[in-house]
Parts: sequence; C-alpha cells; structure tokens
Amino acid sequence: MNHSTRPEVYHQIISLREQVEYHNHRYYILDDPEIPDRDFDFMLGELESLELAHPEYATSNSPTNKVGALPSRGFGTVIHATPMKSLGNAFSEREIQDFDRRVRELVGSDNPVDYIAEPKFDGLAVSLCYEKGWLVQAATRGDGTQGENITQNMRIVLKDMTLIQGNAVPAKLEVRGEVIMLRKDFDALNEAQRQSGQKLFANPRNAAAGSLRQLDPAITASRPLRIFCYALGDVSGNHEFKTHADSLEWIRSSGLPVSDQIETVQGAEGCLGYYHKMLKNRDNYPFEMDGVVYKVANLDWQEQLGFTAKAPRWAIAYKFPAQEVTTRVEAIDIQVGRTGAITPVARLIPVFVGGVTVSNATLHNRNEIRRLDIRVGDSVIVRRAGDVIPEIVSVIQSRRPDNTVEYAFPEQCPVCNSRIVYQGEEVIARCSGGLYCHAQKVQSIIHFVSRKAMDIDGMGKKIVEQLVSEGQVNTVADLYRLDVGTLSSMEGKAEKSANNLVEAIDNSRTTTLARFIYALGIPQVGETTAETLAETFADLDFLMDAGEAQLVEVPDIGPVVSGNIVAFFGQPHNQEVIHDLLEQGINWPREELVSETSGEFSTSMESNPFRGKTVVLTGTLSITRDQAKSMLKQAGAKVIGSVSKRTDYVIAGEQVGSKAAKARSLEVPLLDEAQFLEMLGEHELTSQ
Repeated sequence: MNHSTRPEVYHQIISLREQVEYHNHRYYILDDPEIPDRDFDFMLGELESLELAHPEYATSNSPTNKVGALPSRGFGTVIHATPMKSLGNAFSEREIQDFDRRVRELVGSDNPVDYIAEPKFDGLAVSLCYEKGWLVQAATRGDGTQGENITQNMRIVLKDMTLIQGNAVPAKLEVRGEVIMLRKDFDALNEAQRQSGQKLFANPRNAAAGSLRQLDPAITASRPLRIFCYALGDVSGNHEFKTHADSLEWIRSSGLPVSDQIETVQGAEGCLGYYHKMLKNRDNYPFEMDGVVYKVANLDWQEQLGFTAKAPRWAIAYKFPAQEVTTRVEAIDIQVGRTGAITPVARLIPVFVGGVTVSNATLHNRNEIRRLDIRVGDSVIVRRAGDVIPEIVSVIQSRRPDNTVEYAFPEQCPVCNSRIVYQGEEVIARCSGGLYCHAQKVQSIIHFVSRKAMDIDGMGKKIVEQLVSEGQVNTVADLYRLDVGTLSSMEGKAEKSANNLVEAIDNSRTTTLARFIYALGIPQVGETTAETLAETFADLDFLMDAGEAQLVEVPDIGPVVSGNIVAFFGQPHNQEVIHDLLEQGINWPREELVSETSGEFSTSMESNPFRGKTVVLTGTLSITRDQAKSMLKQAGAKVIGSVSKRTDYVIAGEQVGSKAAKARSLEVPLLDEAQFLEMLGEHELTSQ
C-alpha cells in the first residue's frame, strides 16, 4: 500500500513517533527539554493507545518499546549487563488499584501484597559497578541497553563512596541510583548563572543531568550533585535477599546513601496512603520529586512477574499532578502594586496546573521578559509549585508564530502616567507618582496616618478604604479637610468617634520634619533614613532641591535611595500634594534661631553674621564637630550635611573632601577655622 493512501491513523502514529523521538533526544541527550514531563507522558500514552488499537502499524523500533535515547557520542558507550528498564506510569487511584489487582492475580495471592514505596526523584538514573569494593565503571541509563560512560564524573560526585569496604562486599556489584540536585543548590547555581550572564537551567533535573554529563570534569566538580541509591543490579557471590527492603538496607549499610522516605506498605490502600502523604509534603522536602514508586517487596515475586519490553511488571510510578504545563500567552499587562512596584503579568489561556486553574503568571520584571524573550502569542511552559505564584519557565521557540514582536516595556505608569523609575541596575521598576497614583492611594494613606508617621489615632484601614471608595479622600492632604459631619455620616461611625478622629487629625498637624519625611512614603526611606535626612538638611525645601550627588554624601544613603528621593520630589503631582499639606497647616518646630544660653559670646545675636544662615562643616577642625555645630546653632545658624545653592557658608578644616569642591563650583563662600571663629567672636573665648 502506498503511504499516501494509508489511513489517517497511520500518519498520526508516524507523527507521534517523530515527536516522541525528538523530545526524547532533547530530554536525555541535550538535557534541555522543550515541553513539560506531563505533556510528554500524555504524548507517549496516546502513541501507545493507538498502537494497541492498531497492531498492524506496531513496530519493534517504536519509542514505546525503548527507554530514553541513544547515548551521546561525546562519551564512551557502556552495555548494561542487565537492561535498565523504565517504569510504567499511573495518573489515577484507579490505575494503582488495577496494578495491585494484576499483581495479586499473577502471583496467586489472596492477601494484601507488600510494596516498597519510595519517592520518584526527578534526576538522572545511573548504574555504578564495583569490583572488590572499588568503583570501576559508572554509566547513564541511556536507552536502557547502553548508556554513557561517566565514570570519571561519578567519582567526583561519590567522593569517598568510590570505595566500599567490609567483609560482605562481593567481588562484583552493581548499584543503581538517581543523581539529583537539591532545591537550594539549584537556586544557588541558577543565581550564579544569572550573575555571569549564562543560560539558566529550567529545573533541578536538567541542572543535575547537565552537570553530570560534562566532558570537562572540572565543571562537574563545581556543581553540588548528590545521589540516592534505590536498587541492586548484578551481584556476584551468595548475596541473596528475600525482600527489596533487605537489599536497600544492605546498600545503606555499605555506606551508599538511600532515601529516608522509603517505606513498606500493604496493598493498594497502603500505596494510596503513602502517595497522599508524600504529595501533601511535596514542597517541604529539600529535593524535587514528580511522584512515588511502588515495587513488589518479595524478590521471588519480582522474578515471577518479570518485564514487558520496556518496564517491569512488578513496579509502577504514580505521578503527582503536573507542576508544569503548556499554554499560550494572550496578553502582557502591567500591574502597579501598593508601593508603586511595576510588575508585568502574562495573561494566559486558562490551564490546570499544581491543583488549580491558572490564567495569569508573573513575569517579575523587565530583565526577566528580556531573558525569556517572551511575546504575545508564544506557547510557554508554566510552573506552579505549592503556594508559589505561577511563573513562566520558558518559551517553546519552535511553536512561535511568525507575526510576534518583541515586548516594549512602558516608560510611564499605566495608572497615573507618572514616570517609571528603576532600581538595582534597572531591574526593579516603580511608579514615581507615590502620593498621586490611584493604584497606590489606599496603601500610601494607611502609611501616612500610621503611628510612626503622622500618628492619626483611630484612622484605620477600614476607614481609609471607605473614604477612598466614597471619593472623600483622593490624596493625603484631603484628610485635613474632613469634618465631623462627613465622618459621622459614614457607616458605623458615631458622632463621638467622629469628633475624636477629627481631633486626632488636627493634633497631627504639628509633627517633626523626620516624621513628615517618613510619612511621605518615599521608596526605601524608613524611619532611620528619614531622621538622617531631617538632621542633614534641616529644611524640607533643601531636601526637595537636593540632587543625587548631594544625597549620596549623606551617611547610609546610596545611589538607589538617592535616586528614589530625587524621582519622588521631581514629580509635579507629589510637589502639589506636599504644597497642599503645608497649606492645610502641617508644621514642625524650626530650629531655634536664638540661643537660650546666656551671653557666652562677645558678638550680639542681632549682629551675628551666622544668624539665619545655612552652614556646612567639612574636614577636621581643632574642636570637635559637635562643638562647632553647637556653636553655630547657638549663633542662630542651621547646620546641614550637604552643600547646595542654598548653602550660605562652608567651614573647612584640614583634609577636606568633595564638599569643599562642591562649594567652589557653586561659588559658596569657604571659611577656614580661623575665619569661622573670628566671625563668631569665639576667638576671644578660646584664647582665655
């Protein structure tokens, strides 16, 4: 029959075989899978079903009859003495019950069967061959018949476990296990990859496989790999075990690691109980697992049950619900958080993953979009583990439509149109319209009235939300326009409590400069920073006029915070709200211009040249900095820490720095210590 005249099902089978072979190669050889495991399992399952339904199209070289893929040519080839079979998969309780029923029927048991239940590690299966206790060969599973010779790299992973000692060590021994990478080690590796600008690994399994299958052993040595052993292969001598548990205990006693999560369970009920326990605690374990494995405990029964072409009849894997699935990006939107944080969000075709239906996934920031090269219309892999917010792991480039375009990150807030500013090498984006932006409104007001800010007692979250929703308060300045009538008309607000709240609002009008700065909610300006700014600049106008170069000179303020401050005060919206607040009577005590100290100085306050002036101290003086500051304050001066065009004098001692240079550039008068004392009249006091 001509292929073109074959039924549609034939072409469907051929297409599925090609897809399965392609994805096998990406998974086992390239360590770079393009689709999630669950998608591959369903694809393989569909092929198996079609071949069973149409045996006339079945062939011995179908991927349904093979394990994994042929080894890479980069390594030598190892022929396994006993084939390394894969496991059949189950995705429902019914399938586990059917598996248990088949086992009981085949071994002729009316009693519950004992099974060894163990985690299904998501790593790379390996075979370890020892002779007289020494590791002589290690290999990957490959296609089940032959694998890659990774002996040198496994010696690095095993370290002192390359030698097994003891009287009971057989002349020849094969142990099988799974090489994995713990979650914390995977996160650290990916962070290092990110810092060095290298490609990130999609998951711990890919990282472990890619690290072990390195032609350069130095790379393997730099990666934190671990192994858990789960079975014996060929063993010479009289080592006969009755149960699989006995063999695992012998492996453990020989010094090789075996999982602590392995248990013996009875029947289908015991299997399902173990599954639900492991699924519930899945995210609490330090390693990734994609399901659990059940093995008939009785080794004689294992031999009796035997194998299919691909898998043992005495074992099965019960897969966990998918944590990674494939879907498509329909749009990319921008969300503005309560603190102004700008977060891109992918709108997805809804898909069930990790136990819930997901229609949105965070894209984190602009750099993440660039790294993924994600575009509207892309097919993507979405991951959700436990309570973690769903995120896009990768883009399936081979499925990208021809008409996609690169995503352009916005430069202005989509809510209030204020400028978007960046922090930390342009990774974190924020809207700079803090006091004005509607998206930040409720949270900025709650912060403004909090105890450590303006301290408006009785103004809680619920009241703020109600005032905003009813349009009574649009900015923090509107709080000071509230009256008893407005507040008492609110749901659940009595006249007495309304009176108390109006009184608290009125009392908050008098505050301190530090509290006011903190209340403004400038990103990363907390209480301590606000106090430092108030002490340094002494006047709000000076602070609002300060540039980044001046701000970074302030103790404990770096370029990120200084950038936030400049961006905040540079927004006309924020300036309007601050002006409105001052119009509403917000005030704080100014520094005393006249000293309460009785006449220590010969110069009268009226004629003192420093009265009402703004002064900056720099360099080393013969008196302490605190003494000089005290003298100036008593003379009626304001002492600040940064030079600007509003500065009247800079007093320079020895070893001056950038402040003196700044003064010269702004043509601010520079005084040395002698000039300072002469103008102050202190020379008479210090000479006595």
